[in-house]
Amino acid sequence: MSGNNLVLPIVLWGRTAPTHCISSLLVLDDCSAVITGCHDGQICLWDMTPELQVPPRAMLFGHTSSITCLAKANACTDKQYIVSASENGEMCLWDVNDGRCIEFSKLACAHTDIQFYQFTIGTQREGRLLCNGHYPEVLVLDASSLEVLYSLVSKISPDWISAMSIIRSHRTQEDTVVAVSVTGILKVWIITAEVSRMQDLDPVFEEESKPIQCQNCQSISFCHFTQNSLLVVCSKYWRVFDAGDYSLLCSVPSEADQGWTGGDFISADKVIVWTEDGCSYIYKLPPSCLSASEHFRSDVGKTREGAVPPLIYKIADQPDKKLLICPPVTRFFFSRREPFHKLLIQGDSEGRLSMWNVPDKLPVSCTLSLQESFDGLMPVSSGIIDQLSAQPGKEQPIKVTASVYIPAQGRLVCGREDGSIILVPATQTAIVQLLQGEHMLRRGWPPHRTLRGHRNKVTCVLYPYQVSPRYDQRALVSGGVDFSVIVWDIFTGEMKHIFCVHGGEITQLLVPPENCSVRPFILHGSFTKGLLMCKISSTCALDRCVMGLTAVEILNACDELAPATVDALSHPAVNLKQAMTRRSLAALKNMAQHKLQTLATNLLAADNADKGNLPKYSHNALVVQAMKTNVSDPDMHVLFFDVEAVIIQLLTEEAQRPNPTLVSPRACTRIFKQVKETMKETIKEHLLDDDEEEEEEQRRREEKSKSLSLLEYNLTMDTAKLFMSCLHAWGLNQQLDLICLERLGMLRPHCPISFGLISRGGHMSLMLPTFKESLLRKLSVATGRKLTLSDIVGKGTYGLSRAVTTQHLLSVISLANTLMGMTNATFVGEHMKKAPTRPPRPGGTPESPRRGSSAPQSSPPPQAHIKQGWSQLAAMHCVMLPDLLGLDKYRPPLLEMLARRWQDRCLEVLAVASLAFTHTVLGNR
Repeated sequence: MSGNNLVLPIVLWGRTAPTHCISSLLVLDDCSAVITGCHDGQICLWDMTPELQVPPRAMLFGHTSSITCLAKANACTDKQYIVSASENGEMCLWDVNDGRCIEFSKLACAHTDIQFYQFTIGTQREGRLLCNGHYPEVLVLDASSLEVLYSLVSKISPDWISAMSIIRSHRTQEDTVVAVSVTGILKVWIITAEVSRMQDLDPVFEEESKPIQCQNCQSISFCHFTQNSLLVVCSKYWRVFDAGDYSLLCSVPSEADQGWTGGDFISADKVIVWTEDGCSYIYKLPPSCLSASEHFRSDVGKTREGAVPPLIYKIADQPDKKLLICPPVTRFFFSRREPFHKLLIQGDSEGRLSMWNVPDKLPVSCTLSLQESFDGLMPVSSGIIDQLSAQPGKEQPIKVTASVYIPAQGRLVCGREDGSIILVPATQTAIVQLLQGEHMLRRGWPPHRTLRGHRNKVTCVLYPYQVSPRYDQRALVSGGVDFSVIVWDIFTGEMKHIFCVHGGEITQLLVPPENCSVRPFILHGSFTKGLLMCKISSTCALDRCVMGLTAVEILNACDELAPATVDALSHPAVNLKQAMTRRSLAALKNMAQHKLQTLATNLLAADNADKGNLPKYSHNALVVQAMKTNVSDPDMHVLFFDVEAVIIQLLTEEAQRPNPTLVSPRACTRIFKQVKETMKETIKEHLLDDDEEEEEEQRRREEKSKSLSLLEYNLTMDTAKLFMSCLHAWGLNQQLDLICLERLGMLRPHCPISFGLISRGGHMSLMLPTFKESLLRKLSVATGRKLTLSDIVGKGTYGLSRAVTTQHLLSVISLANTLMGMTNATFVGEHMKKAPTRPPRPGGTPESPRRGSSAPQSSPPPQAHIKQGWSQLAAMHCVMLPDLLGLDKYRPPLLEMLARRWQDRCLEVLAVASLAFTHTVLGNR
């Protein structure tokens, strides 16, 4: 898919929630959302309700390694931005409302903490991001462009910065950055107005450097209640310092079997600290740490034995903590805006959020995991082939463990955990999962084929011809945990070869580069002794098994066939000579067909000149991509609809419809007979008696392939049907809904559709199936009445995300306008069940309908009614644009245009819609 095209994702998550091992956590200032990052690189958006419930809304994709830190990136409430960083130096700026990636960059250093800092220049406010991590300085970045402006550098004992805090001054224009290095040296930088305006790479040196004996520092927190104390948490102890001269006021060691990982002030006289096992402790500070007490600073610099502050409460003692694969992430959040919550939030390796309202309600206020959210869905979230994977007596279907989509055939190949492989039409199976219709009552629908050969889970599937046309388009390759690799004939379902010489699970199948030999393909296996690669020739004989550097050298030298030789073998004269030498009728027949195609193309070129040369469009209207957040997860599938490609393919098929006035069938028959007789006379003397047997064997093979092929259908029209049915705003206009169902042949969704949004750099947000909770709440507030799930089914994301809404409206308007200009462009009728009838063979009879093809449900409506239906559909969505985007000034011209003849005004309407889209996406940058 091209990054410049309008591509809309629709995701089928299945019933198993994605793995989300939480590595970082952030709460927005207004308590509207919780953001979590995981070790696999994804980010999850959780909406927070006033009742402190946290339903998950969306998952953001874009990072390629573990998320190390999250931070807010602006101080506005209407547009909420966050920044994320990963351990390989990637940084992304996200719009929380839309899940859109606004900016991204990559540095050579990894950040472990980011803090947002806002300053004022005149009447303008600007934001900065202060970053520390695995480098000996503090980097200052522009919060909107992620550009490095300057750095805070140490002159004395430079080292990595472990933790950092910003102390805002309300009395002067100078703010303070306090940090502790890994060796326990406290660093202080002063940020003045002149420093804030800096936009060059000149360093700013520290004002103070002081050893405080705080090695392995985990966090630094400034007391916002008194502005006089600083809490420094290390793994073996936590300490309170005076924020004025950084003198030690209090020190508390950890227990022998635990290590502190963070802490914060919850009031002027209380602190909360937490451990790596998920337990949190609330301590009351001694009078020597309280500036309002007469004993303040009475024990400066002393760490007396037994002077441990009293423990008030212990929180979150996890009885099953040993089951977690990594330590949980704990954060304390103090809201400075209504509703002024003091929240302790914890995320663990199971993708679970636990929340406590401190100190009013010490019992847990909320706990929810992604899997529990998925389990509570009704109806359940469907996978791509759930209707074909039901297990008798079990609630869970057979999991899909490996997938590949073949756009040229519209087929989806799914390997499953029981060792079977399912071949299914992609659009048909998506329609079954998402849309209502008679197909829901059919047993074993959609048409499919099952390949059985593996004895255990299928781990990888490869269709080599899709990567390079030099491979046989019939070959499908699969690997499994049973150490075997199988080559299948994708058209007949026949197992051609099986290789069982491997010493472990097959984890990946690859195709060598174009400049390598056509013969080998690469198998990756993950074994106890490292990486093993096997080279298998096209004769299906194992050449050798090698490991390590030897394998790398062989693969790098895999250029046995020179390019000149390849060109020579592909020359027509050489092919004809080889065919004559082998006396193969099949090869000669292929040559004849090639000559026939060339001759027919030349003869019909003049007749088709008025249609224009329609170049082959390289983009696919639909791409099905299997995804997983962790290698242990089953596949989820994302349907990527390229709006431009759908329109171009519809127009191409419309232009390529046969016109009887151009070339008559009699002329085509005459051309065919002429070429056939010529070729027959040329090769007659070279044929042997067994050529007829070879031809008969070829014919039987073709018949077998034909009988086992899947049900044919119009892929482009089915894709358009699925696309339009998912995007239409069902329920907003009952009369239009009836037109869409009966006149246009669209289908109503039977569950909320999980859409997605692709933004800059290929970053993507996918709505989780639990997003309906957020949508219900927002629509209930907007309408003033309590809504149910049935009220929002089919409305998609209208009202939830402006960017997604705008893309959907533009897509519906453009596609409806295209279908309106086509002949009988309705989804009602037999053409949705199978491909158009093929023309009869010369001297033969028309082919009979294939077994399994269903009869038409109803005859298509008249052409005028079809055009009127598409016009009304586009008109309604055009009127919705200014209402949903808050662009009221565009509504009068839109209504005026739609009052006229629609066909003459479609371009103006699209221009207005494009302007609205640009205003929405870029207007707030």
